[in-house]
Amino acid sequence: MTQGEALAVLKTGANVYLTGEPGSGKTHTINEFVGWLRASGIEPSVTAATGIAATHVGGMTLHSWSGIGIMEHLTRADVDRIASKEHIAKRVMKAKVLIIEEISMLSATTFEMADKICREVRRSDKPFGGLVVILVGDFFQLPPVSRNKEVKFAYTSPVWRELNLITCYLTEQYRQDDSDFLSVLSAIRSGEVEEMHHDRLMTRHTDLSALPPDAPKLFSHNADVDRINAGELAKLKGLARKFHITSRGKDSLVGALMRGCLSPETL
Repeated sequence: MTQGEALAVLKTGANVYLTGEPGSGKTHTINEFVGWLRASGIEPSVTAATGIAATHVGGMTLHSWSGIGIMEHLTRADVDRIASKEHIAKRVMKAKVLIIEEISMLSATTFEMADKICREVRRSDKPFGGLVVILVGDFFQLPPVSRNKEVKFAYTSPVWRELNLITCYLTEQYRQDDSDFLSVLSAIRSGEVEEMHHDRLMTRHTDLSALPPDAPKLFSHNADVDRINAGELAKLKGLARKFHITSRGKDSLVGALMRGCLSPETL
C-alpha cells in the first residue's frame, strides 16, 4: 500500500493500524493525516508509548494523556479516581481522534488501562469510549518495556480485536535504494536469514586495526557511548567545566519533563 492509499483510508474515520518496514513512511503519513485533521478543525490527541517517542511526534505519552501514569494495574477505585480528575476528563471528552505511536512498545496491560479510562470518562462501552483510534508501529521492532518477563504485545488484548482495525501496510521504501542491502534488512527483520544474506554482510567486514582513529563508532548501549566520549573528552586540552541541571516548579511536572529530557543531568 502506498502512503496516499493509506492516507485515504485514514480520512474515512475508521480505526486503523498503520504499519510497514522501517523507512516506509509511517511517521510521514501520520504527520500528513494530522495536518489534514487540523485543517478540518479537528485537533488530534497525539500520544506515544514512551517519552522519547512522544518527543518525536510532538505529543505526550499515552500514560500521561490517559492519567494512568506509572501504574501497572487499575482497580475499580483507581478508574473512578482518575476519571474524576477534571483535566483528564476534559482532555478525554474533548478528544475525537487518538493516535498512538510506537504501539509495539505498549504492553497489552497498559493498552487496556487506557481503554478503561476512556470508556469510563466518555460513558461508553465502545473501545476507547468510541474514539477514532489510530495505532502506528511495527511489531518486528522494539517490544514493550517492562520488568515483567511475561509482558504481552498490545495486539494480544481483546481490545485490539474490538477496535476492528483496518491494517494499512506501507510497502514503498524511502530510506534506502540499495536493493541488496534492503533484502538483507528484510531477511533479518522477518527472521529468515539465509547464507546469501550472511555472505553479503561479510563482504563489508573490516579489521578494526585498519580503521582510521576518527572513524564513527556505533554501539548498542549508551554506557559504551559514554565511555568512548569521556575518553575523547579527556584528551582535549584546557580546563573542564561541569554544568548541572536546574529546575523549578511542581515536582510531578518537573519529574515528567526530566524523564523525557535527552540531555544528561550533569554536562
